[in-house]
Amino acid sequence: MDISIIIVNYKSLEKTRKCLAAIYVSDLGGLSFETILVDNASSDNLDEFKIRYPHLQILYSSHNLGMGGGNNLGLKQAQGDFVLILNPDTIVSHSAIRILFDYIKMHQDVFIVGPKLLNPDDTLQYSCSRFPKVYTPILRRTFLGDYFKTSRDGFMMTDFDHDEIREVDWLMGSCLLVRRADWDGFDERFFMYFEDIDLGRRVRAIGKKVVYNPQAVVIHDHQRQSARWPWYIAPFRDPLAREHIKSWLKYLWKWRIIVKNKR
Repeated sequence: MDISIIIVNYKSLEKTRKCLAAIYVSDLGGLSFETILVDNASSDNLDEFKIRYPHLQILYSSHNLGMGGGNNLGLKQAQGDFVLILNPDTIVSHSAIRILFDYIKMHQDVFIVGPKLLNPDDTLQYSCSRFPKVYTPILRRTFLGDYFKTSRDGFMMTDFDHDEIREVDWLMGSCLLVRRADWDGFDERFFMYFEDIDLGRRVRAIGKKVVYNPQAVVIHDHQRQSARWPWYIAPFRDPLAREHIKSWLKYLWKWRIIVKNKR
């Protein structure tokens, strides 16, 4: 099988409905594929999808495994040579999946390829980034970023037009086509956030590439849920903000302290 498409649903029934519809009207050009929908203990009623898409595999988790864990559950069932990690808040364009597949098949040194992401109003969404510095989340979440704009904006790679194919450090995990061989899934220490950055570092560590390919286009209705509150309130009011901080510290521990000490 060519591609296994994995979608993790958590209280996003309407978005999942649109995501699936876009997949099944896509031009896959004869590619063999399967779609695996993982329900992350959301209590959503997914019965309609069983009827509409008879070959759709639906997996139910007994508890919320997070982004990485939910995808890993689907990965255990995946039969494809490549795995498309797809968030439910995405809508693939007609040829996006085929473009990503053709590119990664032709470039054996590429381990992950991702598309250009657009907001629902068709404006560019910055989805490829450089690896963060220790202070990057602080610059992005507080007024200090206004005083260090070069560092803050450099992280998001705002310094190119995003219309060229190029190797990047990492890609937002909302739409990633990954080689199945030699990939054991996301690091589940990251319940939410930083699992895609961590994956980019792991790919770099094995000498492979992460590539941004804007010829493929995907709409991403992205909501920065962890940034709903001002920075000085968020850690006290928002569980997602606290989860973001925890993942940041885990990332620093894994890649900035342990790895450097070993070297």
